[in-house]
Amino acid sequence: MTQGDDARIGLRERKKRETRVALSQATIRLCVQRGWDNVTVEDIAAAANVSVRTFRNYFSGKAEAIAASHLERMLRIADELRTRPVAEPLWDSIVHVVQAQFAQGDESGARSSHDQRWRDGLRLMLAEPALQGAVVKANAAAEEELAKAIAERTGTDVARDVYPKLVAAMVGAGSAVAVEHCLRTDPPAPLVPVLREVFDRIATGLQVP
Repeated sequence: MTQGDDARIGLRERKKRETRVALSQATIRLCVQRGWDNVTVEDIAAAANVSVRTFRNYFSGKAEAIAASHLERMLRIADELRTRPVAEPLWDSIVHVVQAQFAQGDESGARSSHDQRWRDGLRLMLAEPALQGAVVKANAAAEEELAKAIAERTGTDVARDVYPKLVAAMVGAGSAVAVEHCLRTDPPAPLVPVLREVFDRIATGLQVP
């Protein structure tokens, strides 16, 4: 395979990833605004300016599309963690990349702090029973990839050592706790400082081996 072939494959994969993100974000936006039961795949495809067939090529339904945003964010966290300075302490790196990624799409911040209906709609969507299985599946895939990045950073073995998998699970759980906390506080708490508090507390109990 030539260098040009590699570039074309890379571009194609990037475009596919961008389409997945666009479809996921359109699904979230519509479900929050209209309610879970009032959104169809046809609505989502129209909002994303694609065909229903294209949507079906990426996702089996609304739940999988919504969960894809969480998976995509965690994959970006893993990618960014690999680029942090080698000498930087692990938890400093984790806090930096997690805050940066959540700040790009704050579930509880900019828009929702000024729009109670958005926060209420987001809470209802996240509580939808049909979404739970897709979220569990996305979490498992996200933790697997994040554990690989953590193993690379710490010189541990993701297949043999429990540490990278434990840290990956705590990153997922800590992020979820921070988002849930910010969605339920009144007035809304800004997400990034809450993330900092959550991970500072986790880091004190999970020292690098």
